[in-house]
Amino acid sequence: MNTGIGDASDIIGILVSVIITAALLIWVERRLLAVWQDRLGPNRVGPMGLMQVVADMIKMFFKEDWIPPFSDKLVFVLAPTIVFITMLTGFAVIPFAPGVGIIDFNFGLLYFLALSSLSVYSIVLAGYASNNKYSLLGGLRAAAQTVSYEVFMGISIMGVVMLSGTFNLREIVEAQRDGWFIIPQFFGFIIFLIAVIAESRRGPLDLPEAEQELVGGFHTEYSGMKFGMFFVGEYVAITLSSAIIVTLFFGGWLGPSWLPPLVWFCLKTAVGIVFFILLRGALPRPRYDQLMTFGWKVLLPAGLLNLLVTGAVVLSLHGT
Repeated sequence: MNTGIGDASDIIGILVSVIITAALLIWVERRLLAVWQDRLGPNRVGPMGLMQVVADMIKMFFKEDWIPPFSDKLVFVLAPTIVFITMLTGFAVIPFAPGVGIIDFNFGLLYFLALSSLSVYSIVLAGYASNNKYSLLGGLRAAAQTVSYEVFMGISIMGVVMLSGTFNLREIVEAQRDGWFIIPQFFGFIIFLIAVIAESRRGPLDLPEAEQELVGGFHTEYSGMKFGMFFVGEYVAITLSSAIIVTLFFGGWLGPSWLPPLVWFCLKTAVGIVFFILLRGALPRPRYDQLMTFGWKVLLPAGLLNLLVTGAVVLSLHGT
């Protein structure tokens, strides 16, 4: 089994870059949605409103960190850390460029799927520990939504595994030198994209929060730094989701030689992040029953059909 390729400096550099990116995305989302909706967005605090992020962070640090007396205090405190840690550790297997990464082993894709499954425990435990009916409903929604869409996510990427012959993310990127997998696996990509949006609970599939219905869902009772961990964890999840999409379907760091591989990877990931942000302002939130029905009645058959066709093509090209 292949193991780590990165030293301590790589680990620190990647983690710091991810956290800084997540913090900057708070400003980026506000500015992009403002442009999308023909308004200004942050433009008062610092140049182009950049210091608004710093102001928000200062407010979050000094805001009262209240724990409801009716909550399960230990679980209430632990819940926000789970989503933050699982999303950060997901970057351990992302191949940023040749020789750039934290760890490289043969089951990196399975590792990503496992961490995406673990992150839902944060939401479920937050909803349970809050002892609030809106939080509990948000946690139950998150559990059903995540468990369901994990199935479609796993099925959708089996076509990529068939074409590359490996679960190693670095080898999957190398297998795309003759063509990105977005072309032969377009339907798998669409299914994976929808599943990732549902897994990361981003709009329009942010039904566990659903402010109009559930006040704030699972994080209704949270404030201060605990709410901040949920908040930043969501942006880390967006960055991780964009990076894994680029790795699986858009050739990872591969690109013309006039830019370094790391720059190509970052540019592709940035496009994915912008898509995630603008999608929130472009589509309305569906009803919860519509989301679940769409998953089991549309995405599941489509994923199985894509898997069947891909398997047949691979067998016909390479034989038994």
